[in-house]
Order: sequence, then C-alpha cells, then structure tokens
Amino acid sequence: MPDHRSQIAAARNSLPLLGQFFRQHRLRLALGLTALLGVDFLQLLIPRIIKQAVDALGSNTITQAELLRHGAMILLLALGIASLRFTWRSLILVFSRHLEIDLRSRLLNQVLSLDRTFFQKHTTGEIMALSGNDLTSVQMACGMGLVAATDAVIMSIAALTCMAYINPLLTALAILPMPFLAFCTARLSARLHHRFKKVQEQFSLITEFARANLAAIRLVKSCTQEASRTDHFDQLGRNYINDNLKVAFIQGALFPFSRLIANLCLLLVLYGGGRLAISGVITIGDFVAFITYLYMLTWPIMALGWVTTLFQRGLTSLARLDQVFKAHSAIQEPASPITLQEEITTLKINNLTFSYPDQPETVLADLTFTFRTGLTGIVGGIGSGKSTLCQLPARLYPIPDNTIFINDLDTNKVSSADLRAHIALVPQEATLFSDTIANNISMGRPDATTEQIETVARVVAMDQEIKSMPDGYQTKIGEKGVRLSGGQRQRIALARALLLDPPILILDDTLAAVDQKTEQQIIKALRPYLRQRICIIATHRLAMLEDANEIIVLDGGGIVAHGNHADLLQKNQFYATIHQHQSISSTTTERG
Repeated sequence: MPDHRSQIAAARNSLPLLGQFFRQHRLRLALGLTALLGVDFLQLLIPRIIKQAVDALGSNTITQAELLRHGAMILLLALGIASLRFTWRSLILVFSRHLEIDLRSRLLNQVLSLDRTFFQKHTTGEIMALSGNDLTSVQMACGMGLVAATDAVIMSIAALTCMAYINPLLTALAILPMPFLAFCTARLSARLHHRFKKVQEQFSLITEFARANLAAIRLVKSCTQEASRTDHFDQLGRNYINDNLKVAFIQGALFPFSRLIANLCLLLVLYGGGRLAISGVITIGDFVAFITYLYMLTWPIMALGWVTTLFQRGLTSLARLDQVFKAHSAIQEPASPITLQEEITTLKINNLTFSYPDQPETVLADLTFTFRTGLTGIVGGIGSGKSTLCQLPARLYPIPDNTIFINDLDTNKVSSADLRAHIALVPQEATLFSDTIANNISMGRPDATTEQIETVARVVAMDQEIKSMPDGYQTKIGEKGVRLSGGQRQRIALARALLLDPPILILDDTLAAVDQKTEQQIIKALRPYLRQRICIIATHRLAMLEDANEIIVLDGGGIVAHGNHADLLQKNQFYATIHQHQSISSTTTERG
C-alpha cells in the first residue's frame, strides 16, 4: 500500500500540466459548468411540483386544469433541462477534445526536441501508447469525468438539502450506509491506480512488439518466424487481458457495491418514510418528493465508482505523459548562440574523447583531425568509431566544449538548428516515409522544383529507375520504402541530402547496398558537387576513396594513420590488406 500511495502522490503532482490549459479556457468551462448547475437546479424543482400535485390529489382538491398546469410546468422544465444539457455538453466535452489535441501536439513537439539518449530508454510503442490510450484517458477524465464529478457533488448537496428540508431524521436514516461506501471506494481506488498503470505499460509492450514486427516483416518471413512471433504476441495479449481483468475486478466491485448501497438507502427510506407518512408526520406528497430526491442522490452514489475509475485512469495516464514532458535533452542549447558563416572551409576535431551516455566504454579517445574542403575518407574495422565520428559534428549527442570547431568556432556555441542546417548526415540505414519518391527527396526542401529533384536523382543514378516506375516520381514507396531495394533506398536518402545543398556532407557507409559499378558512377557524378564543400565518407569500400584528398584510418577510437590512397597502401598494413582483398574480390566478380 505505501507503493500505491507514492504512485498516487506522483500522479497528483502531474496535475499542473493541465493548469495552463484550464486557465486558457476558463470562460468556456465557467459557462459549461453554469449550464450544468442550471440543469441540476431545474431538476430539483420537478419533485416540488410532483409533491404539490400528489398532495392535492390526496385531498381531492385539484382540478383538471390545475393538473394540466402542473404537467405543463414539468414539460417546460424538461425543455429547459434539455437545452442546458446540450449547452454544457457542447462546451465541456468540446473543451476536453481541444485539451486532447493540445496535449497531442505538445507531446509531438516535446518528443521531437529530445535527443537520442531519450529514445534509447523509451520505445516507439511506448510513445504510440501515450498518444493513443493515455491521451484518451486524460480526455475522458477532463470531459465526462469532470462533468460527472461536478454534477455528483452539486446534486448530492442539493438533494440532501431538499431531503433535510422535508425531514432531517429521515435524511439521516437515508445516508446511514454512505460512510461505509466512501471508505471502501477509497481503498479500492488505490489498487485501481496501481493496476491500471500496469495495463498501460503492457499496452505499450504490445504496441512496440507489433510495430517492430511489421517494420521487419520481410525478415520475419525469410526466417520463417511467423509462428514464434504469433505465439509471443499471443502471450503479450494474454498478459494484457489478465491485467485488464484485474482492473475490471475492482471496477466490477465498485459498481455493484455502489448500487447495493443505493438500494439499502432506498429500503431504509421506504421503511422509515412509510411509517412517518402513516403517522402523519409527513404528507404523501412529501414522501413521494423525498423518494424522488433520493433517486437524484442515488445517481451520484452509483456514479462514484465510474467517476473514480475515470479519474484514476486519467491521473495514471497524465503521470505517464508528465514523465515525457519533464524529460530534458542532454544537448544544451547556448544562451547566446553564434550564427555560422555561409562559407565553411574547415571542420576541426580537437582532442575529442567521447563515450555514449550511460555507457562506460570510450568510443573515441583524444582524437584530433581537421577536415577541409573536398573529399576526406574514414576507414576502420568494426567498432573503430567511424559512425560515432560521423554523428558528432551534427551534435546528435552531447560533446565537451572546445572539441569540435567549424571555421574555428566551437559548435557548442551554435544553436542545434543552425548547426544542422549546415550539415547533412546520411547514415547507412536510409530512413524513408510512406509517401511518394518526390516527397521523400524534397523532405528537407518542400519548395524544391521538379527540375531540382530530378537533378539530384540523376547524380545518384536514380532518375531513369524512377521514371521507369508506373507513376514515376509520384510512385508511393510504402512503409519505410518497402517497395524499393536497399540500394534504391540509400540513393534516395543521398539525393535528399544533396538537395539540401549543405556546406558539410557526411556519408556513413551510405552506398553499402549499391553495386560497385553504380557506386563508381555516383562518385564520379559527385566530384563537381564536392569541390566547394567538405565531404566526409566513412566506408569499408576503398575504391570509393581512391581520389580522396586525405583518408584517416581509425582503430580503437583513435587515428592510427592518415594520408592519401597511395600513401596508405605503403605505410598502413590494415589499409593495404583490405585493399588487396577487395581487389581480388572485384577481379573474381568481373571474371564470373
């Protein structure tokens, strides 16, 4: 139970997340709640009219015209209640939808602002669950939950007041079982919060598992893992059902128990009120009115379990959302950023030592090198630090001050947006969207013309292949470019980077899935493009680097050799050995 209390306390601490939005829409909320109060007030008048009619009928003093007048008054009140109910639903429920939209937009903006460290700890499925189930729970709590809670409190106080006005003793008898209901509800609510948190976490696991397997569907099929994947998903589903059943057990206890208490209250009133009516302490009209008010009080009693469920779900989901909103990027933006010059001639690495967050291993150790205009190659074995070195200039991870410079300006003094606007990084794993080829190429420049898109496509030897497709550049390529080959995806990603026209272009094994002939064709087409910019290519194919101005060889996170292609063949055994193996392999392929 202490764990339950700490979780509930943490959930309540997330309530300020909604404060700004409630303040922004306070007029809408005030009008909606006023309309809700109007509904409750009009409902309280109906039992008074019924009382007068019943008493008049009992004394046989009412005329047909008076009876019609009482009926007309009830009809008018019903019309007023319907109008006001429509008003509060339009105001408060629409407010909850606006809240959902606002939170979803803020969630996306927050996720986009976070660095890679965050995504190493949080799966895509978890983020999807937050934007789906959790946001819906918050919307329901701030919509129907808010209405039901307000209505229950106001109606309870008003109904009890009217009941006490008729007979205080009978009112005390009617509410006798209610403290027991409040105690049990409080105990069950604590357990409900804990169990619903587990449900949401399990839903995140299911969502992530489904996403990952759909994204890798071709691998699953090629390895004939359909059955094992299905079994695993089935087990996740069963765990999700079991967690939901535990929640349903508490909800199932709350609703029948609330109804039981309501019926006990009615039983006590029928017994006590009936005796009072027989003895003449209250009139038959008072007794009927009292029963009607009790029914009005019964709704808050029975709704208590439902409202409790809504708020507990909403609080749990809000706390999960709040954890993301409170997350901070490990990459700190400079207080007074300096703007980069358009003409960039050097990218300098100075005594850079780097380890990934929360990982003790040193990936780059005291590395120093200056990249200049033209082509520079990076080679090295697996784990030598090539990909890490490619990612750090764009500040995808936090780096120490005074370790990476552009034109002698510390990149930590430049805003991330300005820095990345001058650098295009193309990794080996090409990221494409389920859209047209043209839109994928022009993602960074939506205003690019058809001619500009086709120009960069020709550079990467994709223009003819694209035009041979049924819809040309308007061909939709499916999720993650599933309709394309690996080499085609890589070339489209490269074309996208070229269209940005960056001063610094970094290719991290970008053409690994492209055949050597096409690779040479691309490198040849790139040469005029690279004359006025810094281009860094990390690759295991040395043929790409034969014309490079300089090549560095990495090992253990440090530079063990550098020079041009001819120099490294003479003075670096690793480079010479790799070149020899690749030359033999290329000759064998040509003969075959």
